[in-house]
Amino acid sequence: MERRFGDFVEVRRHGYVAELALDRPKAMNAVSSAMARSIGEACAALADDRDVRVVVLSSTHERAFCVGADLKERNSFSDAELVRQRPVARAAYTGVLELPMPTIAAVHGFALGGGFELALSCDVIVADPTAVVGLPEVSVGVIPGGGGTQLLPRRVGAARAAELIFSARRVEAAEAKELGLVDVVAGAGEDRDEALALAARMAGNSPVGLRAAKRALRLGHGLDLRAGLEVEDAAWRSVAFSGDRAEGVAAFNEKRTPEWPGE
Repeated sequence: MERRFGDFVEVRRHGYVAELALDRPKAMNAVSSAMARSIGEACAALADDRDVRVVVLSSTHERAFCVGADLKERNSFSDAELVRQRPVARAAYTGVLELPMPTIAAVHGFALGGGFELALSCDVIVADPTAVVGLPEVSVGVIPGGGGTQLLPRRVGAARAAELIFSARRVEAAEAKELGLVDVVAGAGEDRDEALALAARMAGNSPVGLRAAKRALRLGHGLDLRAGLEVEDAAWRSVAFSGDRAEGVAAFNEKRTPEWPGE
């Protein structure tokens, strides 16, 4: 099953996995205002779909995941138009970041600027050997505006993030894996297949548990241990008396595959 959101975003269903495919090949998936709006709309629809357990963010372009903001469009903006466009752009990145289910980015080729920020907004990043990532915004007189200054240090630490952002350098797949910029390097051309396979494994687990675990991970990050444990306890209480918990325990004892009610 497929559903289009505007001209540049397609959502495909693979059982309990949804694939949000960036599909603006003529511009290497550069994020225009129209594309940003479509990403936000697609994420809003996915967030409300209780049948979706995991989301994979992918690209239809052979040589790029996403090259970032559409600078040709930006060059045509007046200051007032840039101000009006800002909430539209932010909604695309926060849409991915705030998806309540686990998210996996499948990255090949260029993932630069806002493109890398879309990947950073996911929980796991799977890349292939062609991936080149980076936040080069200071080289064109701006700063990362899709969460990069906040998400990157949470992945690699403050000093490493500062070096990467201030230097605006591009990082190839092998070094990116070593630095923690990506989590998995798949075989050549296999980033999407690897991401979908990982998503399918995740989707076999309790949808209630997956969402609660993500909530605990996200909300607890950066808190002191005592506060973090309170976040975890609240998430645990939200699932402890759920239908999924009852089914999971029953299936374990009966040595069968759970049939999750998702509630």
